[in-house]
Amino acid sequence: MAITMKTASYKIIRDHDRCIECLVCVRQCSNGVHRWDEDYRCLVSDEAECVNCHRCVVFCPTKALNVVASPLDFKTNANWRKPDIEQIYLQAETGGTLLVGMGNDRPYPVYWDHLLLNASQVTNPSIDPLREPVELKTFIGRKPDTVHFGSEGVEGEFPPQLELDVPVMFSAMSFGSISLNAQKSLARAAVETGIYWNCGEGGLHPEVRPYADRAVVQVASGRFGVSVDYLKSGAAIEIKIGQGAKPGIGGHLPGEKVGPEVSRTRMIPLGTDAISPAPHHDIYSIEDLRQLIFSLKEATEYAKPVGVKIAAVHNVAAIASGSVRAGADFLVIDGFRGGTGAAPLRIRDNVGIPIELALAAVDSRLREEGIRNTVSLVVAGGIRNSADVVKAIALGADAVYIGTAALIALGCHMCQKCYQGKCNWGIATTNPYLTKRVNPEVGARRAANLIRAWAHEIKEMLGGMGINAIESLRGNRLHLRGIGLGPKELEILQVKAAGE
Repeated sequence: MAITMKTASYKIIRDHDRCIECLVCVRQCSNGVHRWDEDYRCLVSDEAECVNCHRCVVFCPTKALNVVASPLDFKTNANWRKPDIEQIYLQAETGGTLLVGMGNDRPYPVYWDHLLLNASQVTNPSIDPLREPVELKTFIGRKPDTVHFGSEGVEGEFPPQLELDVPVMFSAMSFGSISLNAQKSLARAAVETGIYWNCGEGGLHPEVRPYADRAVVQVASGRFGVSVDYLKSGAAIEIKIGQGAKPGIGGHLPGEKVGPEVSRTRMIPLGTDAISPAPHHDIYSIEDLRQLIFSLKEATEYAKPVGVKIAAVHNVAAIASGSVRAGADFLVIDGFRGGTGAAPLRIRDNVGIPIELALAAVDSRLREEGIRNTVSLVVAGGIRNSADVVKAIALGADAVYIGTAALIALGCHMCQKCYQGKCNWGIATTNPYLTKRVNPEVGARRAANLIRAWAHEIKEMLGGMGINAIESLRGNRLHLRGIGLGPKELEILQVKAAGE
């Protein structure tokens, strides 16, 4: 008989005085935690399978359930914590790599929380955004060195641009990693709010094609779903080199999630693992990257901006400079708190750097080299609210991508088990029964509400700083002050300490 060391991470508390044995918890849980025991004629729970997704708690009609952290613990040891011991038990049993969903949750500093914004007072009066115009529109794409105006507007050729009503976009989440209904929700919300969504590396399903004119289509190393028609259907093209949650690691969609719809969309065999290799096998130098950018522009007749997505790593500024010189119209930098459907735990927790430091380093490097004006910077990986957006723009970004925040708007409860494909909220799954739990109309409304709410708050913050256009804030670090940061961190961020 095999002995397992697996213990329950959570304890399920059922109030039997309230429980009416309606079996809603049984039907709602895709992990098989709750079941009806015919022998004892009662509900029982296998706590070891609980991922704390809150689904049973939320849908219990009598509020008879609660889930709390398991009180079981090991002897106190500052070096050997409970998760470290349990992870060794698991690997000793399986011999496998530990996987995890979502972004880095280690207690590293969140630099957004150590940056404070400026506010106008007497000599520079604030602006009332309810009564005075505050412009949030921004443009993503290569900017010419000079612009000439004639009687009919701009004269000559102008590089293609993405026009954003709010400097926020939905980041890359492919069909397969998330459900079609979740992707449709984000696509509809992007159209409704005048922003863009990224289809990820999984191609374009026919049901999201109507929203393709607001889509950024991705070209990853696996080339899943990539065709000339796919490239031409999107508003922009993004070459994915790296991802913040797993720098230097390729993508992997398990075969059990590759059903008929995913198979057709990605143009891969049914039930096979969709593996994107870590490197692009046609890119081994900046010159190779330049050739791919040129090829994509040729294929789309120079009608769309082509960007490059890289992970925030130690030498990110040099990589960014090379990507810009290779012809990227926009550059996406993804920090180590960026979400993902599946990542090796050790990679997620130990590789990469925070997006705040990476953004500051890249913006400074491009300015020093005199090429900052030729490219737009988009940052991702841990953007949680409108204040993070404003701080990112003050540090040098043109716009931000949000992924985790968008999924939370759809109902995600951050159980971080996306890779299992059993998402009880119908988001990170391709199970037909579970995907119905996301109503695209409701999801679109919730995601659009989030963008509108952030837009209102961004206007209030800009007005409070006496700024009437978001582009006037870009890279203006005088509007930031650091608190609780060391001299080296302030130096990298190029931000003064609070009180200076």
